Amino acid sequence: MTSPTIAPEPSSETHPLPADHPLVDGRTTRAPLVRALRGDRPDVTPVWFMRQAGRSLPEYREVRQGVGMLDSCLRPPLAAEITLQPVRRHRVDAAVFFSDIVVPLRLAGVDVDIKPGVGPVMDQPYRTAEDVARLTSRTLDDGALAPIAEAVRLTVAELGDVPLLGFGGAPFTLAAYLVEGRPSRDHLAARTLMHADPETWARLTAWTAELTGRFLRTQVLAGASAVQLFDSWAGSLSLADYTAHVAPSSTAALAHVADLRTPGADEGDGLPAIHFGTGTGHLLPALRDVLDTAGIGYPVVGVDYRTPLDEAAGLLADHPRGAVPVQGNIDPALLGAPWPVLEAHVRDVVARGAGAPGHVVNLGHGVPPDTDPTVLTRVVELVHSL
Repeated sequence: MTSPTIAPEPSSETHPLPADHPLVDGRTTRAPLVRALRGDRPDVTPVWFMRQAGRSLPEYREVRQGVGMLDSCLRPPLAAEITLQPVRRHRVDAAVFFSDIVVPLRLAGVDVDIKPGVGPVMDQPYRTAEDVARLTSRTLDDGALAPIAEAVRLTVAELGDVPLLGFGGAPFTLAAYLVEGRPSRDHLAARTLMHADPETWARLTAWTAELTGRFLRTQVLAGASAVQLFDSWAGSLSLADYTAHVAPSSTAALAHVADLRTPGADEGDGLPAIHFGTGTGHLLPALRDVLDTAGIGYPVVGVDYRTPLDEAAGLLADHPRGAVPVQGNIDPALLGAPWPVLEAHVRDVVARGAGAPGHVVNLGHGVPPDTDPTVLTRVVELVHSL
């Protein structure tokens, strides 16, 4: 049986960000979010929400009328407008690029759609060596990524000193969707393929890593001040399976942005990157190690709502360059609880995050679609007041 491929060592070569990039011209250099991601403690604790641009906002539902999800991601003025909406409403400390993790698949020519109430659905499951060989013959060129770059540029032009976070789906999650053909609770077919045919699995995840890596790099070069790699389904894996069959591809994806530096920056300096997965309490050090192996200058680990932040910070303290900042981890379920309950929870999250060198407050998963947006605004005000 062939062993899975190992991610290549990150290149020591560095490349400067464009002169008009917000981290180069100074617009976002001192932003609370960027400072926290770099392990600093700004006067105001930064906060943003995963899925802050989405169905919880009436203005989002209005501009999306009659436009499919993936189409809305690929219309630059519309994607920029949706990205900006929660910044205007909630005064969060970052915009997160409005997109979907399967957008790179669509741009590479894969027949994928977002079915309401279901999620990403492929034209077929890709489960054999022949399926994967045919799939991975597709490429993602700069022309296909042009709408992404344009949407980022339009967004950054409006944000001023508020940083934009680039967004991408981890290679495992993309591969799991491709193998299953649609969302799955147990990812049984994907986990079967990684063991039954590790060579095919490695080929598939190397390809999804290339797509996500190029997707992230396009966003950064167009103006994103940091990125987040989102692994929706990594929590379904054991530590051994994650380390052997998933970590190499996530490392390869993040390596696409690890070489980008502000001009004159130290050799070890670079772009902040957040690595987040759901149900990954048992994988947190492995998520950190992926960032480190990729060569990310400022590694940050996102923590979901299942693991208290002080416990997470303890697990992450053993790092070659010292403890790493954390992001999280308000329980999304409590957004619908009475305010005194939610307030006490938010205060507890902030207190537990105090042990990390930097802390970005976020949810431990995405904003539920039925969330009252005024509650999110109130949470931002509370975090800023602490």
